[in-house]
Amino acid sequence: MRVFFVVLARDTENLQAKIKELDRLGYPYLVVCGEKTNLPNVAYREPKGKYDAINYGMKLVPAETEIVAFNDVDTVIHNFDVALKMLHGSVVSLVYAKVQVEKGPQQSFYSFLDKLRDRMPLAASGELMLVWYNMLKQVLPLKGCKAEDSYILFSLLEKGAKAVFCKDCYVTTKRTSRADEEEQYKRRTVGGIYQALSMTKPPKTVKFFYILLPLLSPLLLLSGKKGYYWTKGILLGYIDYIRGDKTASWKRTYNN
Repeated sequence: MRVFFVVLARDTENLQAKIKELDRLGYPYLVVCGEKTNLPNVAYREPKGKYDAINYGMKLVPAETEIVAFNDVDTVIHNFDVALKMLHGSVVSLVYAKVQVEKGPQQSFYSFLDKLRDRMPLAASGELMLVWYNMLKQVLPLKGCKAEDSYILFSLLEKGAKAVFCKDCYVTTKRTSRADEEEQYKRRTVGGIYQALSMTKPPKTVKFFYILLPLLSPLLLLSGKKGYYWTKGILLGYIDYIRGDKTASWKRTYNN
């Protein structure tokens, strides 16, 4: 299968390490970067949002590509071939990998989220996501959305495609290190997911979950301080959506 990586980079931090990793993997790639550089296979695009970087990058993907692998620059990929094998044949259209954070409150959050994602496709992981190119072209160009990965997922599900969560292929990365940073992170991601839901028609079970989420989120308070910020961020993200937030900015809202 002819695989092509599209890597999204806010700036040149981690860029050289990612290029070395992709060279080791042996697949062709393009990095869409929000900072100018002379490094090979890197295209500059003024940061407007990940959705815009994807739209721009997809214009440069070779026509013979069969599978597009989206990847964030600040990740390290493990067991890529496992995810790739899940796309053999024509049954599965999209595979999104597990995210493993090195430290911080998101360790326990991903543990909780992954149990849910084992049962239904609630949210994708743009950190590493593989899609059949012929299916992806059917949902391009992407509309402005802060959760571009889940927007792609929901759009494909709307078309009857099958998506799979792969736990054996995973990426390691850094995320929030303090509980209070989780509020802004959750606000952005949850608000983006509601944007994606408003523009797509995923399965009813997925929509029903997000209808209930604002009511169920206070249960996270049982997790202590981090649960407080998770709950607050989820509710603020939902309120942003209700108020008509349509921003799709690609900004760092926390410090690694």
